[in-house]
Amino acid sequence: MVFSSIPFLYYFLPAVLCLYFLVPWKGKNAVLLLASLFFYGWGEPKLLLLMVFTIALFYVCGLAIGRAEQKRWKKFWLMVSVVTGLALLGLFKYADFFIGSINAAAGLHLPLLKLALPVGISFYTFQCLSYTIDVYRGNVPPQKNAVSFGAYVALFPQLIAGPIVRYVDVARELENRSHSWEDFGAGLRRFLVGLGKKVILADNFALLIKLFRESGEASVLFYWMYAIAFTLNIYFDFSGYSDMAIGLGRVFGFHFMENFNYPYLSRSVTEFWRRWHISLGSWFRDYVYIPLGGSRVSRGRWVCNILTVWMLTGLWHGAAWNFVLWGLLFAVLLMTEKWIPALQKLPDILRRGYVLLTVVLSFVLFNAESLGQAAGDFAGLFGFGGLPAVTAETLYYLKSYAAVFLLGFVGATPVGKAAAERIARTKAGAVLEPLMMVGLLLICTAYLVDGSFSPFLYFRF
Repeated sequence: MVFSSIPFLYYFLPAVLCLYFLVPWKGKNAVLLLASLFFYGWGEPKLLLLMVFTIALFYVCGLAIGRAEQKRWKKFWLMVSVVTGLALLGLFKYADFFIGSINAAAGLHLPLLKLALPVGISFYTFQCLSYTIDVYRGNVPPQKNAVSFGAYVALFPQLIAGPIVRYVDVARELENRSHSWEDFGAGLRRFLVGLGKKVILADNFALLIKLFRESGEASVLFYWMYAIAFTLNIYFDFSGYSDMAIGLGRVFGFHFMENFNYPYLSRSVTEFWRRWHISLGSWFRDYVYIPLGGSRVSRGRWVCNILTVWMLTGLWHGAAWNFVLWGLLFAVLLMTEKWIPALQKLPDILRRGYVLLTVVLSFVLFNAESLGQAAGDFAGLFGFGGLPAVTAETLYYLKSYAAVFLLGFVGATPVGKAAAERIARTKAGAVLEPLMMVGLLLICTAYLVDGSFSPFLYFRF
């Protein structure tokens, strides 16, 4: 089940909301846990056991860390949780990648495991790891209530595509959170904005990407349209999901961290990664980069730290070499910005242009199904192989998608949000804003009924 679907919008969510607000406080986390397990099991009933096992594992390890009196036993239980959690992630997500790489390098024919990838395993594994690490560090006491801990791990609003919510950030709200009509209304508005991003923008860009891949008349312009379309597609897909997750969290009394802050307005790659997938960047900073020594080490060690973190960041996104190279590309760019301070003195327009071009090209590598396809895409972008600059088919698609591109460009800036806030502050805002939200829901519903749908990109992570 996904947020952008008729069953979720008109059956599952209304039923959960009614049940959640009808039961007394002591039963609310139980409702969230059962609803979340049902939500996850709807599409992956067999892999539901893996999630239940993960919840049980980290719950027990957290209690053991909290009760252990000697540091060596605390460390033992921490290692049990970390090693087991990473082993499960490695088994389901990376085993075939490593087997295939060994086969290619050594000329072997080891059989692939071909295990199904559990949706959202990267997200809930990282959440669980942050929990036991923070308990070990003494940042938060262990959760003694199994239902509350299960609700934290399986919480359906952000279960399958983030943001990565740390236990320390929601520990208080798991035990004592408030609800109000103001939060309920604000949460629903945020949810509907995210739904619009996904259904109206991301899915339309996904359709253009599909048309490009199926086209037999490629051109340089079409390659650039594809590259820009994917750059906008992944932003509206992922930030749309984050908006929906944050909105639903607020409806249920949780306040999740922001995950995107208009990253395409960045003036450096460093700034881009402070604005893009903020929860992932901060997770790697606090649980990998800083424990490795961060920047308070020798230059050689610092380079190793940066390369390690960004290789892992690339691998987190997918089990393929293009993701590894994508991560290492950003490592090189970040180090270059650090070593050449003069780059920060360039005019803003040049800095923003450099970041946008870098990001667009990086996402071409990111979205390639193989390194060979990535090479072909880059060749097409720069007109190698006698590719025509433009064709009649390209102009047709450019004209057809001009309005979608324009909406995408505007939507990637704060312009739309500022306009909506301005309307809300007017006397007519009390009437116009609800009407706009209802209209947005109806438009999204029409798209979904029509079948204009593509799955969330980050389901594979």
